[in-house]
Amino acid sequence: MSGTRLYVIPGSHPSIAAEMMFERKGVPYKRRDLVTAAHKPILKSLGFPRTTVPAVKTDGRRIQGTHDIARWLEEVAPEPALLPSDPAARRRVEEAERWGDEELQAVPRRLTWYALGEDRSTIKEFLAGYKLGVPTSVAAATAGPIIWAEKKINKSTADSTRTDLQRLPSLLDEVDRLVGEGVIGGDEPNVADYQIATSVRLLMLFDQLRPLIENRPAGRFALKVVPQMQGHVPASLPADWIPSSA
Repeated sequence: MSGTRLYVIPGSHPSIAAEMMFERKGVPYKRRDLVTAAHKPILKSLGFPRTTVPAVKTDGRRIQGTHDIARWLEEVAPEPALLPSDPAARRRVEEAERWGDEELQAVPRRLTWYALGEDRSTIKEFLAGYKLGVPTSVAAATAGPIIWAEKKINKSTADSTRTDLQRLPSLLDEVDRLVGEGVIGGDEPNVADYQIATSVRLLMLFDQLRPLIENRPAGRFALKVVPQMQGHVPASLPADWIPSSA
């Protein structure tokens, strides 16, 4: 276990979720920070089958994605559990986790890349504390090509941004429902908590979106699970794209 490596990129909410699960389990690891976009060939060179983070290398195994990392953590450190022992409760948690991965997770990612493409003045806040091999100021100053590449990779366009913002109220309604039904937001965090809370918390870094989120169950839940998340997105989205209420 002492040789376990967790590969992440700055500002990646799935990477933050994985790191929080490691901390919850008390499993020792060393974090390896990779430069966004450049991480893809690096992961391939390390023998990972895909080019996505979070990624874990341990005892000859290579594990990628919050879902598979969570199951591996359950193997090596069963307590505290990230999944309920009751089969019905586990199914509900896993359904919420899948929804958070397949429906919610990409929305804050696309919005963030689009917004940073419009105004990258705060990008140093996302990079603070990461060891990228170059000073943070240099990484921030040369971020233009990376932002362009990530917008292309994530299909983060004006059209996708407007669509994501239109969907935001219904997505938050679903988070509220899951909180209200006790699937997430309980005393003991589960895999769905980490999957969903980090996505909502990233949305709350937007000056234009936080007022729509923070006073509803989804916002209170996200702040409970992820009290601190570094970064800040200034008011760089067109005002008429922002929902009047969420």
